[in-house]
Amino acid sequence: MFAFSARRAGVLAASLMLSATPAFANEAAEGPVDLLAPATGVMAWTLVIFVLLLVVLSKFAFKPLFAAVEAREKALEDAIEGAKRDRAESEQLLAQQRAQLENARNEAQQIIAESRATAEKMRADLVAQTKQQQEEMIEQARRTIEGEKSAAIADLRREAVDLAIAGASRVIEQNLDSTGNRQIVESFLASLDGKAAR
Repeated sequence: MFAFSARRAGVLAASLMLSATPAFANEAAEGPVDLLAPATGVMAWTLVIFVLLLVVLSKFAFKPLFAAVEAREKALEDAIEGAKRDRAESEQLLAQQRAQLENARNEAQQIIAESRATAEKMRADLVAQTKQQQEEMIEQARRTIEGEKSAAIADLRREAVDLAIAGASRVIEQNLDSTGNRQIVESFLASLDGKAAR
């Protein structure tokens, strides 16, 4: 519409100039023109052309220009408002992200604390289990040692009885009954054990 209005304004200005040409021709025919002398015809036509051009421009050119400027101002205001909204949204998103990051940090610290507690509990359980196994092994070793000690003592007694019987039979030079002699010696050794225990 603006291009169409400019074209119409150009046509109107050209037609005004053509209508003013006969007045200029009459003045040229009269003689040399004094440029400093006021010419009422030229002034009148200049004033008419200025007013017509002002009316045409105000109707066809100024309105679109003012509308374009107003539209540009409105677009700038909308852009500023949009930027403010975007900034507020970005600040809100930043605050949310910071809160999420803080929550994630707290959760990580909680998980680390729980992991440490679990590891400490597992270590304590393993230490207790190891101690229990050690005590069981020590107790089993004691029982084994006691059993072997008792077996060794029994073997020593038997050998001592056999040696005592062998020695006694050589001293007496008789062959005594081994079963009866063994019982006598064992009862004697048992009486010695009883006296030693007191």
